[in-house]
Amino acid sequence: MNSKISRLLEIAYENGALKTGKFVLSSGKESHYYFDGRLLSLDPEGINLIADVMLDVMKERHLDGIGGPTLAADPIVAAVCAKSFDGSSGLPGFIVRKEAKQHGMNQLIEGSLDEGNHVVIVDDTCTTGGSLFHAIEAAESQGAIVDLVMVVLDRNEGGSQEVRNRGYNFESLVYVNDKGEFISDI
Repeated sequence: MNSKISRLLEIAYENGALKTGKFVLSSGKESHYYFDGRLLSLDPEGINLIADVMLDVMKERHLDGIGGPTLAADPIVAAVCAKSFDGSSGLPGFIVRKEAKQHGMNQLIEGSLDEGNHVVIVDDTCTTGGSLFHAIEAAESQGAIVDLVMVVLDRNEGGSQEVRNRGYNFESLVYVNDKGEFISDI
């Protein structure tokens, strides 16, 4: 496992972002672990590691932007944007609201996204993929091309497979295997 991913998992356990035990999820399903991605993405070292690894995964792709669903993707998008800046350019970001504003420009998307942009959609976790699909649909409705979908943790509960079934490239920094172990292929 990549040393940055190993350290990310250590931080997740240290700060309580990743807990083992018996938990009931919002879906009503039981789980042997609980993951609070915001505790990891709002940790200074954690978010730096997330941004570094995501940028490593993205470096071979020609991308014009990074975005994701508010609230979980907000710190990830901001960190990747900041770390991508090389002194003259970087990767602009956008955030997808849960619903369009009811005032002003009635925007569903905040930030920089133009028609024809090749983008990555990010989130802290993937269970069913609902938040990811909302962000994908919002970006595509603006004419963007989603080249990659990436999360910190794939719970392996059907969402990532559905993302792939719909024709999108999917990557996770960490995923849960059939034995309940946290694994990384990065």
